[in-house]
Amino acid sequence: MCGITAFLTLGQNPAPDRANTEDEIHQSLDIVKHRGPDASGKWISDDNRVGLGHVRLSIVDLRPEANQPFHDPEDDVYAVVNGELYDHERYRADLSAEYNFRSNSDCEIVLALYKRYGVSFLSHLRGEFAIVLWDAKREVFLATRDRYGVKSLYYTVVGGRFLVATEMKQFLAYGWQPEWDVRALVEVGWAFDDKTVFRGVKKIQPGQYILSRNYGDIKREKYWDLQYPDKSTKETRTEEEMIEGVRQRLLDAIRVRLRADVPVGIYLSGGIDSSAIAGMIVHLVKEGAKLGDSLSQDLSRIQCFTVQFDKDSGADESDIAQRTAEFLGVKFNPVHVTEEIIAKRFEDTIWYSEAFMADTNGVGKLAMAEVAHDAGFKVVITGEGSDEHFAGYSFFQREYMQEPDQSWITQGYTPEKYALAAEKESKIQFYGVNIPISPILPSTLRTLNNTKVASVTSRTIALRFADWAADNEKLKRNDTPTVFVESLDGQTRENMMRKWHPLHTSEYTWTRTAFTNILLRYLGDNIDMAYQVESRPAFLDHNLTEYVNGLPPSLKLKYDYDTGKFTEKYILREAVKPFVTEEIYKRTKQPYLGPLRFPADGPLHRKLAGLVTRENVEALGFVDWEQTKGLVPKAFEEGDHMAFRASISIAQFVVISKRFGVKTALPEMWS
Repeated sequence: MCGITAFLTLGQNPAPDRANTEDEIHQSLDIVKHRGPDASGKWISDDNRVGLGHVRLSIVDLRPEANQPFHDPEDDVYAVVNGELYDHERYRADLSAEYNFRSNSDCEIVLALYKRYGVSFLSHLRGEFAIVLWDAKREVFLATRDRYGVKSLYYTVVGGRFLVATEMKQFLAYGWQPEWDVRALVEVGWAFDDKTVFRGVKKIQPGQYILSRNYGDIKREKYWDLQYPDKSTKETRTEEEMIEGVRQRLLDAIRVRLRADVPVGIYLSGGIDSSAIAGMIVHLVKEGAKLGDSLSQDLSRIQCFTVQFDKDSGADESDIAQRTAEFLGVKFNPVHVTEEIIAKRFEDTIWYSEAFMADTNGVGKLAMAEVAHDAGFKVVITGEGSDEHFAGYSFFQREYMQEPDQSWITQGYTPEKYALAAEKESKIQFYGVNIPISPILPSTLRTLNNTKVASVTSRTIALRFADWAADNEKLKRNDTPTVFVESLDGQTRENMMRKWHPLHTSEYTWTRTAFTNILLRYLGDNIDMAYQVESRPAFLDHNLTEYVNGLPPSLKLKYDYDTGKFTEKYILREAVKPFVTEEIYKRTKQPYLGPLRFPADGPLHRKLAGLVTRENVEALGFVDWEQTKGLVPKAFEEGDHMAFRASISIAQFVVISKRFGVKTALPEMWS
């Protein structure tokens, strides 16, 4: 719901001039003013060594009293918060006797909880958030991010100051000179660990906080992580009990996300996730729940927004979404995303998301946010996160068959039938397409319990690296899944190798890599907030996910030994069956992807041809022009899908290079 910026002057470095500091904070906030047009505020310590800035999108308590930065009554603790914190009314009632709240803002509970629990306050937060807090009395600087990384938070050091911001582009205001992190690009460290595509810029990991005491070194700690049960433990609950457990927790996750002092809408696709969200919202409204600022039970006032690609594109789901909207009795708003719109908004999508994905679907999400904003909505409920926890993607099927599920024996299972099925599902597939698997270090493969989903993440972009980068001797001794494994703590590696079922290992891997670092950026908060729309993903409520993570793998991804077919997200289907159409209940998972074929000499062809030029590619430094020059013609004149995805990827880096003013990468930048 906001954008934040902060700095801490480290060690014995002199504090900068106050006038310059105020100007830097102002410029940093101005870069992300699209995130918070309703108010802007800053606080700088008397000695000028610490500063906090905030731009606000007003959603809960629209009064000036809820503007930030917040401070406690004693002026000891200061904080800026981006996001939504649910159940805040309960905490407010519990803490009001010991803390004098000045507003009804959900975010102000951060100060009260910190004063009661110290750093342990993080375990009490429920929602999507990024926080920077300064305890002036104890000289403690803390920055943190929600459990799944819905909200972004980056940090770097410039001129002896530790900088934290919602978006990397904000560091430009402090004199940051961006350079490519070539090693992170080649090893895909920007998707596998805490690195980004820029040297010296890192991201706070989901469920992690960073802390400095007395202006000293930065310490990183984990306050939460995904957990799964021991695969050898037998499940004692009944299937019906677990279905009801999912249903009630999802209803509760949605219920708390309806709370707002502004209108709340729904993003609806043709899949079961967003359809279930819409169906449950209708159910809750019928029961009397308040939807945002409205108590009306007139269902036609509930509005859904759907991306509509061209009907012949092979990527359009709007007809199915419309049938769901008609079934529920809600208003359907299709957002027609033409090739002209994709070409026109391509560069903006990369600028706002600061993420890379070889697809045009991010443009569709940006266009949908614009329409929702123009219709007067500041909040939408979305369906992200379901596939990660209920095993919705097709590549999970190979991982599921690595071992029998000892916790829940599926009907029809025999060792002989399992052996045949496991042999059949021996390849990694993404919706019918076999994904080539690069060699993985044997030690890494053992740690990952023979799961290979990390290879899917490593292929989300398709660059043609220059020889000096791709043939680096260090790279020959490494691989991208190893980068991921080495970023984990020892306990997680041990769990993957010995304790968790391979399906859970692969869920952990995908969630902590591609989902957090690519999907939630290119298709998530940064895109929605470009038009002041806060997206609330109910499936990422940790009360729900902790329950779902503890379910048997065979109830998430059900395999029929008689027909040889999978039912992905089986237990979710059963839990939401009363709230969706029969069509949705039975429909096979289809990913949200943009069109792959566009005509030659059309708007997108001309856009990519203008970006992927020799001059622009050579200015990157790490991409080889000879391998690149034929990609755009091959993509549009021959209809080659892989060439199209590669062209998209390279064009995205060109856009960032130009808009950020990134220096050309040189061989000495490898380290």
